[in-house]
Amino acid sequence: MAISFNMNGKEISVDIEADTPLLWVIRDELGMTGTKFGCGAALCGACTVHLDGVATRSCVLPVSVVAGRKVTTIESLSNDNSHPLQKAWIAHDVPQCGYCQSGQLMSAAALLAENKNPSDTDIQNAMSGNICRCGTYSRISAAIKTAAAEMREKA
Repeated sequence: MAISFNMNGKEISVDIEADTPLLWVIRDELGMTGTKFGCGAALCGACTVHLDGVATRSCVLPVSVVAGRKVTTIESLSNDNSHPLQKAWIAHDVPQCGYCQSGQLMSAAALLAENKNPSDTDIQNAMSGNICRCGTYSRISAAIKTAAAEMREKA
């Protein structure tokens, strides 16, 4: 079955079973490996992408659901670490193993797209679906605040 959607600003069409999880379409069919497989049950957040601007777990989302819609992956932030979130992640030494980071960044990007000045509670709520086995939660929160401040200055 041919399914068409917009991925990172480009029209994409894939000929694949409708119930194939979007994660595997992104990784295996389109070769974009920034989005990670973690748990396969939408519990850890490693597979987070945006669907029409909303942070969504791609490991359980059938590709048929994205037909005609807009999907955004970690590759869309920037290819040179110039996005305010990426810069803040580096400045705050957020990643340790790094495995969860694409999901963390995509959840943070969705938060900042809706809330330019998130409180600690806003950050905790938005990031609660993302697990970091290394426990860098305080650095993640600090990085989000730094990125938010930079984004407000540029606005």
